[in-house]
Amino acid sequence: MTTEDLGGNTIDTATNHKVRDFVKDHGGHTVITRVLIANNGIAAVKEIRSVRQWAYATFGDERAIEFVVMATPEDLKVNAEYIRMADQYVEVPGGTNNNNYANVELIVDVAERTGAHAVWAGWGHASENPLLPESLRASKSKIVFIGPPGSAMRSLGDKISSTIVAQHAQVPTMPWSGDGITETFLNDQGHLEVPDNAYQEATTHNMEEGLKQAQRIGFPVMIKASEGGGGKGIRMVAKEADFASSFYQVLAEVPGSPVFIMKLAGESRHLEVQVLADQYGNAISLFGRDCSVQRRPQKIIEEAPVSIATPDTFELMEKAAVRLAKLVGYVSAGTVEYLYTPADDKFFFLELNPRLQ
Repeated sequence: MTTEDLGGNTIDTATNHKVRDFVKDHGGHTVITRVLIANNGIAAVKEIRSVRQWAYATFGDERAIEFVVMATPEDLKVNAEYIRMADQYVEVPGGTNNNNYANVELIVDVAERTGAHAVWAGWGHASENPLLPESLRASKSKIVFIGPPGSAMRSLGDKISSTIVAQHAQVPTMPWSGDGITETFLNDQGHLEVPDNAYQEATTHNMEEGLKQAQRIGFPVMIKASEGGGGKGIRMVAKEADFASSFYQVLAEVPGSPVFIMKLAGESRHLEVQVLADQYGNAISLFGRDCSVQRRPQKIIEEAPVSIATPDTFELMEKAAVRLAKLVGYVSAGTVEYLYTPADDKFFFLELNPRLQ
């Protein structure tokens, strides 16, 4: 941990409070008693409920941590539950999320104006935008981002970067447009990052480049947007004649996203490992799940514990996930996804999501 990990409301500057005493007694450094939720709906409700339950069990006061929420005119009109639960709300512009919950400048401004010590973005919206933690850290109040640092998001939250990092860490990967690229460097915090030239080499910049990669890898292939997810920005292509139309569909679904090509893993299972990491370089595997039952690339059933992989193989998957988290200085909860082929008991890195799935 470095001084950059310290929030603005340190033990030395925080006012006397039961939370400050708790942090001091447990060897902590930053006191958080006011949190801005940069999200809405069920995500905000779950955050408030969870923290209040913990606060009541710990301090005997469920309101020991105060919550500020952002509310659009649309959310206010329906009298959304999360707004009623919060200690304070700040009205923000309506419309698409780039006007509100995904607007980094707005989030930082609201956090500063409301005196928030930390920001929780949950999932979706700005939660995976590395500019958010970096902008908060650079703010006048040194506001804490509850989640991974921007450098870790770039290294593991991005599908292309994370696969290059996985190859550097000698974690098995499927044949793809970045085969053999392992170039990385250590940033100022001593964590692994992927240089731009290596990233660009693994990216397919147009349809013609993509087709050449698909021919090299061999059909069937997957065309994937690095910033896609939830079934968007992904197409399976079985033959060359269908490649062009599928490539442009991916571009249209996730505009501006880098695109890469990967071999289709036939008859494979989708297995996940959940990890938890802190600012002190510690990381652990929590558990794993089999998320193979899907419809339109969306998970329907998640089974736990994983039973399809042998215990020894799944342990290797857990160790690889922890190794990746430590290499990039990951902080908070994350989910490492793998493709597993039962026929030969092999696994391949797929991606990491900066949240618990």
